[in-house]
Amino acid sequence: MVTQYHEDNSLTPQTATSANQSKVNREGLPNGIIKSNSGKKETCNQYITDKDVIVERCKYLESFDEPPLACAVFTYIAYGVLIIVGYFRDFLRKYNLENAKSHTETSRNVGFVPLYASFESFFTRNMYLRIRDCWNRPITGVPGEYVSLLERRSDNANVTFHFTGRTIRAVNLGSYNYLGFADSSGSCANDTAATIRSNGLSSCSSRNELGTMAIHSRLETIVAEFVGKPEAMAFGMGFATNSMNIPCLVGKGCLIVSDELNHASLILGSRLSGAAVRTFKHNNMESLEEELRNAVVYGQPRTHRPWKKVLVIVEGVYSMEGSIVKLPEVIRLKKKYKAYLFLDEAHSIGAMGDRGRGIVEYFGCTPEDVDIMMGTFTKSFGSAGGYIAAERDVIAHLRSTSHAATYATSMSPPICQQIISSMEVIMGRDGSDIGRRKIACLAENAHYFRRRLVAMGFVVYGSPDSPVIPVMIYFPAKLAAFSRECLKRGVAVVVVGFPATPVVTGRVRFCVSAAHSRETLDYSLRAIEEAAESCHLFYSRAVGKQPFL
Repeated sequence: MVTQYHEDNSLTPQTATSANQSKVNREGLPNGIIKSNSGKKETCNQYITDKDVIVERCKYLESFDEPPLACAVFTYIAYGVLIIVGYFRDFLRKYNLENAKSHTETSRNVGFVPLYASFESFFTRNMYLRIRDCWNRPITGVPGEYVSLLERRSDNANVTFHFTGRTIRAVNLGSYNYLGFADSSGSCANDTAATIRSNGLSSCSSRNELGTMAIHSRLETIVAEFVGKPEAMAFGMGFATNSMNIPCLVGKGCLIVSDELNHASLILGSRLSGAAVRTFKHNNMESLEEELRNAVVYGQPRTHRPWKKVLVIVEGVYSMEGSIVKLPEVIRLKKKYKAYLFLDEAHSIGAMGDRGRGIVEYFGCTPEDVDIMMGTFTKSFGSAGGYIAAERDVIAHLRSTSHAATYATSMSPPICQQIISSMEVIMGRDGSDIGRRKIACLAENAHYFRRRLVAMGFVVYGSPDSPVIPVMIYFPAKLAAFSRECLKRGVAVVVVGFPATPVVTGRVRFCVSAAHSRETLDYSLRAIEEAAESCHLFYSRAVGKQPFL
């Protein structure tokens, strides 16, 4: 579906189908949203009175244009040429006609398990190394509105780098600093520094031994209150929050129904659990319902016994697509087929909703309808780690069984304090409206930036309300060219290609922040347009190009 953007930030769908319209209940609200006895919609322990806003959000306006045929064909040809050249260079290396600069298996490893997967190693040395300078750029200082990159050079085709001693100051459009809390000054930084002096840097122990401190209990209490759940548990790593805890929730004889575009941590956790895993098409409720119906009707393979548990796993905001989960519809199906729901809010907690409570608040749903709420502290809170919030018995079970609690060192006290301080700002407990203004500024910046990119003629993916804005580049060579051209103009961006995305959908992800001023965004848009002109990236067929310059 194509969405038209207007100067006043309003949105009008050019085409609409019945599949995009959410089913409504008797009160005229989308299913999954309730009314309190007072007639107001109830969500996250507060009321939202604007029914029209929730209904508009439940129209799920998103844009996912198919790649132009010529782009798809020539992208496949480009990868084909790279593969052919790569095999030819491997042939030259085999006979010492070209120096092999990458890691390969040696004759001493005969009979052992290979250290390098054949195609992965081939892809790394023949494709990734060519453009390796566009990733893993080291920085110095905090990743705020601007970021300082350490300039580096390579004398051996990007196998190794050396620093030049200079720094490059660039606009930061690549960090998940949604609310601008990643700063070295201010109340949060001051509180964090004070915590280092009072509690030190580490407990040097796991949570289940001597690693639980008073500040960890404070953190989990405020997280539970923030998301609207009875209890929460914090972990030191966001990836491990998923990969180490999903195996504690389901096991053999259980079924996981997972969105096909779920994060790698969710995929790893699902595989480690021992449960059967089935995927459904991204954000496609018909596909999800089909999987749930089959699970109920047919049960387990061979025996046809009922599944012990059926767990639906989705994300709030999909960072690679910029899309938002159709949560009211997922909740409706979850209730209909008596399944459990695991919601990963890594990119939505703090960034979505009028009070930053995430995708649950954004759609006006209730936390009670989501069985397991997961999120991370890296994106909106300027810290590290993750959490799981659920009923008390679920959290008690995780405290005793989670490998992340048994074997990993507990969260650093200053890391905990950064989260507590930023959450208190968002909740207004610091006596100011800074948190509310940050959330509003992020939404305004996301709308403005996306609208200008669409007007310029880019193919932009995702929802208008997503703080992650993917722009399609398609060609592998243009990924590197665009990244380098943007950096020349003082804008740091993140480009993503195969195998992180499908072959024909390489892209650049712009991450806007409440820390970005309108002047900074305008400067970035000018630089992006100049870089795109040199790389010929205006592929959109929906609108005529409207230059920003």
